[in-house]
Amino acid sequence: MNLDHWVANLLAPLAFWVLLNGIDDFIIDLAGLYSYIRRRFSSDPAHRDPSEAEIDAAPPRLMAVFVALWKEHRVIQKMIENNVTKLNYPRFEFFVGAYPNDAPTIAAIREAMKRFPNVHISICPHDGPTSKADCLNWIYQRMLLHEEEWGVRFDMILTHDAEDLMDPDALRWINYYAQWNEMVQIPVLALPTPWTEFSHGVYCDEFAEFQFKDMPARQLLGGFIPSNGVGTGFSRTALERLAQTHSNRIFEPACLTEDYENGWRIHKLGMKQKFIPVQIRHGRAIATREYFPRNFATAVKQRSRWVTGIALQSWEFHSARDTLAQAYWFWRDRKCLIGNLATPLTNILFVLGAGTWGWAYASHHAWLLARELSRYSSICTAGLVLQGLHTAIRAGCSGRIYGWKYACGVPLRVLTGNWINCFATSRAIWNYASAKIRGQPLRWAKTDHAYPNRTALLTERKRLGEILTGSLWITPEQLESALLTKPGSVRLGEHLMALGLISEVNLYTALSLQNQLPLGKPEAEVVSIPVTRALPLAVSRRWRVLPFRISAGEIYLAGAELPGDEMRRAIREFSSLEVRFQLVTPTELEELALEYLP
Repeated sequence: MNLDHWVANLLAPLAFWVLLNGIDDFIIDLAGLYSYIRRRFSSDPAHRDPSEAEIDAAPPRLMAVFVALWKEHRVIQKMIENNVTKLNYPRFEFFVGAYPNDAPTIAAIREAMKRFPNVHISICPHDGPTSKADCLNWIYQRMLLHEEEWGVRFDMILTHDAEDLMDPDALRWINYYAQWNEMVQIPVLALPTPWTEFSHGVYCDEFAEFQFKDMPARQLLGGFIPSNGVGTGFSRTALERLAQTHSNRIFEPACLTEDYENGWRIHKLGMKQKFIPVQIRHGRAIATREYFPRNFATAVKQRSRWVTGIALQSWEFHSARDTLAQAYWFWRDRKCLIGNLATPLTNILFVLGAGTWGWAYASHHAWLLARELSRYSSICTAGLVLQGLHTAIRAGCSGRIYGWKYACGVPLRVLTGNWINCFATSRAIWNYASAKIRGQPLRWAKTDHAYPNRTALLTERKRLGEILTGSLWITPEQLESALLTKPGSVRLGEHLMALGLISEVNLYTALSLQNQLPLGKPEAEVVSIPVTRALPLAVSRRWRVLPFRISAGEIYLAGAELPGDEMRRAIREFSSLEVRFQLVTPTELEELALEYLP
């Protein structure tokens, strides 16, 4: 029974850790619940959930949106195009930063600037990558030059990433709470993916729990609010005070998690912070949405950067005396150095213990194992109950965003997350120690980003009939009659054209609005004849598309059919460039084909 004795003794410290961690999380569970109740019944407009009328009544501040980039040419145009055109806010401009040795990204930004006058480029004076904070500092300097040139002054500065899908009402909410706070953080949530993508599902669950419960609890109990790096609004006063107190380094260049650092800095300066609790309005959660790493290796890479910055570098930047008033919150943020390494061990010991119990029972020695484990049974039971409660709360938070079917997978994704965090923490400790031993700076460990595809963006997609009636091209009565007479195999737009109720131009204008695609035959001066032959003739004719331009790592296609996944896959067999579509009518496509195709 030596194995039994070994398992039992090793289980003891882990059982104490699980219990301690469970009690710590239970405090946050209770505080999160109380915060929710207080918001529902508070009469203070700074703390309760506002009405739409109250949000609209707040005077709109001029906002600058900072986006720091390194090799993001494949996604930045989509990010700008989607967010600039969808934000329900009257006063904002984008300042996008790039490095001089990243020509494709610079070209992509300049392409976006041609379409949107409120987009500006900021090029760092040195090659990259350095750190996100360094890039953000130079974007700030570019904003100051813009203010001098145009005689304006920005009241709020927001930070975002190239993969962010900003909520249409995000700036309205930030503007409302900026009346009382110098830093406002809007929730950040992962976009939904298939339940089989366990690594990304971990982000879905953890961020849902963090935004629903942990952040409101943290604010209620007086903890500093760490910026999430995206969806964070800083008042101009806050950034100017940071510049004064930190030698003009508003964002700490040496820090891999400058967002976390600035949350602490602003709190230390005595300025008010606000985390906007998750609000379900208009059928959606008001939050910044994005895809996080979708496989195990990239998830480990990203989380190792978080652990390095939050749990390791923070020891460098702050003394124990400096952080004494917020010791509990630094403890919560740093306990991952123990917990992430210990948790997988508890999983292994649980399986080993169950196997040992089975062996002991089969060999009639179960009473010996029971005697070994009896000393720790109450601790193990309490820890297991708290862990079960915590998992159930996480499932509840995940279910609010992604549905209850998805939430049923939380227990399995918890196990996946345990191993991701273990490998990430091991990697963070190794990289940090190696850098310190060699005297080398820590580098910006960028992960590749994917911008949400068209389907993910169209969460508020209108029906074609709604657009046609809303544009007064047909009446609701005509639409209802057409729906009743439409054959099952015929598309609505084609049927309306056959009835003579709309023209081809009406239909394609509505389709472009519905799918947020540019419309119209490209001008002759932008059509490159060599590019029109980039696809085999059979492919162009099958999918009714014509390539006409290549710019900033993207190939532009004019097409009379809405782009689907099958079409994209077929085109990618012949071009590795990112594909951008421009909708044209069938008549215009025939004109282009006659002019440019053999």
